[in-house]
Amino acid sequence: MAGVRRRAGPAAALATSLVASTLALLGAARPTIAHRVAPRLFAPSGACVACHSNLRAADGEDVSIGYAWRSTMMANASRDPYWQASLRREVLERPGLQREIEDECATCHMPMAARQARADGRHVDAIARLPLVRASAEEDVGDADDALAADGVSCSVCHQVAADRLGDPSTFNGRFAIDTVTRYGRRRVFGPHDVDAGRTRIMHTSSEFVPTRGDHIRASELCATCHTLHTEARDAAGRIVGRLPEQVPYQEWRHSGYAGADGKSCQACHMPAVADSTAISGVWGQPRPGLARHEFLGGNFLVLGMLDRYRTELGVRALPEELAQRARRTMAHLGADAARVSVDGLHVDGTRLAADVVVRNLGGHKLPTAYPSRRAWLHVVVRDADGRVVFESGRMNGTGAIVGDDNDADAATFEPHYREITRADQVQIYEPILGDATGHVTTVLLSAVGYLKDNRLLPEGFDKRTAGDDIAVHGDALDDPDFAAGGDRVRYVVDVSHGRGPFRMDATLRYQPIGFRWAKNLGPLAGHGAPEIDRFGAYYDAMASGSSAVLAAGSATAR
Repeated sequence: MAGVRRRAGPAAALATSLVASTLALLGAARPTIAHRVAPRLFAPSGACVACHSNLRAADGEDVSIGYAWRSTMMANASRDPYWQASLRREVLERPGLQREIEDECATCHMPMAARQARADGRHVDAIARLPLVRASAEEDVGDADDALAADGVSCSVCHQVAADRLGDPSTFNGRFAIDTVTRYGRRRVFGPHDVDAGRTRIMHTSSEFVPTRGDHIRASELCATCHTLHTEARDAAGRIVGRLPEQVPYQEWRHSGYAGADGKSCQACHMPAVADSTAISGVWGQPRPGLARHEFLGGNFLVLGMLDRYRTELGVRALPEELAQRARRTMAHLGADAARVSVDGLHVDGTRLAADVVVRNLGGHKLPTAYPSRRAWLHVVVRDADGRVVFESGRMNGTGAIVGDDNDADAATFEPHYREITRADQVQIYEPILGDATGHVTTVLLSAVGYLKDNRLLPEGFDKRTAGDDIAVHGDALDDPDFAAGGDRVRYVVDVSHGRGPFRMDATLRYQPIGFRWAKNLGPLAGHGAPEIDRFGAYYDAMASGSSAVLAAGSATAR
């Protein structure tokens, strides 16, 4: 039985010696965070990284779980400078709700500190812990909450999530179930494999957790607990005036063709498996099939770049080469797996050039999805035989703004959804636009009650007519017959009277994880006791010219 002391036999003694040597070599220490009022629930990642690193696939690829994880947005969820600025912004907008806002936002960005504080009957004090530089150098710092907060979404969070109620709305908004009764030293962590007694002893010796098989660790419903988020809009007096489905990629996936028996789970795309059987531990590791790469492929290459460039200010632990590799992998994933673009039927009729630009969404949820600062758009350029630009729609300038976008030019307006584009100041932007209780455009989550526009590209199998309120299409795209499951078709009809053929049309689908308006709406609050906003504004301005990525491109020529 776990926790019972027995005389160690030769094999157990060797195992214990191996673990101790490995921990010493890698500079990891057993966690020493003091017990609180409630049972201690979590351990920093150092308790796991030591043994679950130095792993190689059959082809030599480094698939170390710990090293891959620490350069991800999951590991850096609490260091994310945009999240920190947004948290401060929401508090400045509703200062009387600071405790509620911090508790809600820390639930998924500082989950260990937040859940431990909740179990103890305490408040997490998220903003007071920023920046997290104090906890960046070592994991065994004096303040337990600092260490847990700095570790973001760590190993002992996801792997302690129980199967209870997964997929039920009661687990959303980070309300996953974990055991809060069993004392530390006997707590279970779940993985996809059975673990024999010897390896169980090794893991318990090094981490004080008991490995237990739990097939739910590979289910999309586990991811849905934090990646389904509803926020409550409040008026000036703090009264609830509405509810916003802020992030619902799981529900989008459930309504798509990807959720069937032969479909793909979240983990299948975002944690792609190693092809061959691979040891999952550097100490007495047993080759296992389907090792999931803990790289959590997503779309936020911009913040990954900020974490690398401003690593000292943000207290980042991952090495520069690890973050650089993570950014490259993210960009490669976006470029290969997100979308396809083609130019169909390009022809010239007198002085008019016409063509359809067809965009296909290759993912299992809307594109883009999750946090509503994200947007994708079509950048379409027509050149004549001399290479001169005779038409252009959707160019991004050096500030990160899209030329011609009404919302970038004026925060009170937004660009409509188009079926046909005939002018350079018309841009097809796939985005969510939030509205407040009075129908005005907003980027304040505590003011948003719904969507004025949501024409994000739909996945295959998604029926927009039967979609529930949380995942509905909003605005003109709802009645556009060419905006349907799997993508969109946009007609371009442009004047080419000032050029000479042949003409070439290049269509590019570009993407920003943080759109210009979402970044710039923080600006009016800069300097108002908001260091996080000041810092992020400087970061964004410095990196704005590289704030977008190409998801897909297509071209055609007409004589």
